[in-house]
Amino acid sequence: MHGHGDEAIQLFHEMASTGVMPDGIIFISLLYACSHTGLVKEGCTYFDEMRNVYNIEPSIEHYGCMVDLYGRAGQLRKAYEFACQMPIPANAIIWRTLLGACSFYGNIELAEKVKLKLSELDPYNSGDHILLSNVYAVAEKWKDVAAVRRSMNDLKIQKTPGWSMIEVDKVMYTFLAGVKQDDKIVVEAYEKLKEIMLRLRLEGGYAPEVGKVLYDIEEEEKEDSISSHSEKLAVAFGIGRLCKGKKIRVVKNLRICRDCHVMMKLISDVYNVEIVVRDRSRFHSFKDGFCSCRDYW
Repeated sequence: MHGHGDEAIQLFHEMASTGVMPDGIIFISLLYACSHTGLVKEGCTYFDEMRNVYNIEPSIEHYGCMVDLYGRAGQLRKAYEFACQMPIPANAIIWRTLLGACSFYGNIELAEKVKLKLSELDPYNSGDHILLSNVYAVAEKWKDVAAVRRSMNDLKIQKTPGWSMIEVDKVMYTFLAGVKQDDKIVVEAYEKLKEIMLRLRLEGGYAPEVGKVLYDIEEEEKEDSISSHSEKLAVAFGIGRLCKGKKIRVVKNLRICRDCHVMMKLISDVYNVEIVVRDRSRFHSFKDGFCSCRDYW
C-alpha cells in the first residue's frame, strides 16, 4: 500500500526461509505489492506457486490481483483475457479494476467491452460511467461523452462529488472539487493555488493535463476546471498555513487524477516538502519529485 513492494517480497522470502507457511491472505498482500510496484513477472511466479508449491487454491481476490497486475502494467489485452478465462466468474470489482486501467491508458475499444460487462453486473455505479467518459474525453470524442452523460441522466445516476480533507493546527478543513465557494478559507486556498501553479510553470515546467476534462470547452477553461480539484486546494492551503518543512497530509474520497499526481510530485520538489495523499485506493507519498507508488496507481 505504501509502495514498498521490494521490501514486501524480501519479507516473504525471509518468512518462507524460517519455515513459516504462507496462507491465502499473505499471497493477496504479496500480489498486491507486485501490482503496485509493476513487478509483473514476479507476480505471475507467485500466483503459480500458490497452487503448485503451497497447494493454495486461488480465490476471487487473488484473481482480482492478477487482473490488476496486468492492467497497471499496461498489458490490457492480457488482463481482459485472464478475466474472461477465470474459473470463477469475474465480479464487478474485477471488471471495474480493468476499466480503470483502460481509462489510464486510453484504450477505448477495450473500455467499451469492459463497460458492457459492468452494465450487466452493476448498471447504476456512477464511477463506471465517469471512467468511460474519461476515455472518450482524452480522445476528444465529445459526442460519446455526451452520450454517457445522457445515459447517466436517464438512469438517474449522480456523480460522486470529490472532496479532500487536511488538518491544520488541530482543525479539519474540507475542500470540494469544482465548487466556487465564497468562504474565506476556500478563497485563501484558491489564491495560494494560483501562486503555486505560476511557480510550478516557471520552475518545474508544469503544463496542466486537460485531456480528462469532460466538456468540449476552451483550453483555458479546462485549466480552470482541473485547478479546482479538491486535493490541489487542500495542499495549497496546507502550504500556506503549515510551517516550512512540515509534512502535508491529505485524505481524498476518490482516486487522484493524473494531473493532480503530476502536480503533487512537482510541488514536493519545487517547495521541498513531503506530501502524503490517501486516496480511494492507496497512500501516495510525494517527496523530491517522486511518488511512492512509482506512478502505478
